[in-house]
Amino acid sequence: MTISGKARLAGVIGWPVAHSLSPRLHGYWLSTLSVDGMYVPMAVQPGDLAAVLRTLPKMGFRGVNLTVPHKEAALGAVDEVGATARRLGAANTIVVDDDGRLHASNTDGFGFIENLRQSAPGLDLRAAPAVVIGAGGAARAIVAALSDAGCPDIRLVNRTRDRAEALAGDLGGPIEIVDWPARADCLCDAGLLVNTTSLGMIGQPPLDLSLDKLDPGTLVTDIVYAPLETGLLVAARARGNPVVDGLGMLLHQARPGFEAWFGVRPEVTDELRHHVLAGLGRRSP
Repeated sequence: MTISGKARLAGVIGWPVAHSLSPRLHGYWLSTLSVDGMYVPMAVQPGDLAAVLRTLPKMGFRGVNLTVPHKEAALGAVDEVGATARRLGAANTIVVDDDGRLHASNTDGFGFIENLRQSAPGLDLRAAPAVVIGAGGAARAIVAALSDAGCPDIRLVNRTRDRAEALAGDLGGPIEIVDWPARADCLCDAGLLVNTTSLGMIGQPPLDLSLDKLDPGTLVTDIVYAPLETGLLVAARARGNPVVDGLGMLLHQARPGFEAWFGVRPEVTDELRHHVLAGLGRRSP
């Protein structure tokens, strides 16, 4: 890959940012697609975010991704906020237009749905209820995406009911709040089970959830990708349920930004998965 004086620039802003897999992900696309461009990690303290974003056009950047803790604060530092980002109260992608204006969007829900479409093409989200565990930022994006996709009933389960009620109140739609002690009972007749929490991630406690009442055909997915197969996915696979890991959501959510910044539409392939997983010191099965 050759970088010229006309190279397109993009990157990821976070604090910290060294853990981000985005440079490895976008770097793979830049190389394999022979794009004259560069994607760089930028560690930016919260108090400096607005100033850094305003500097992007002056430095020739086409845009950036945002990771914690900047996703919410960025909404007040851009010129235009897309409908999905405004609805979710958070942005993960900023595009700088030809006039130097900053446009914020949120592609997390897109990444979630596209991961399911690629990994489980036979899944009909309109056919059965979905159970969503957690009520944080990821859950907000996923619940909104499921609602937009026509899911008839979204059963939202969280250890703190108040937080689940706040999410439901903000988003509206076919959301049913389920108390934590009833989490196993609400799995009956569900077509999809989603864990959006960090439970099951390396260094975190496992997700305590019995799958005894889960239909054998119900798809189980987890947004965690370290480990690639969480305890939830291992348990679901052992009883015969189809499973989808969380890595694909990360990969697919990156596609709209890359296309906007570099002018090329990338694809999520097995080779890309292998490359990104190598950055975690793991190999896909």
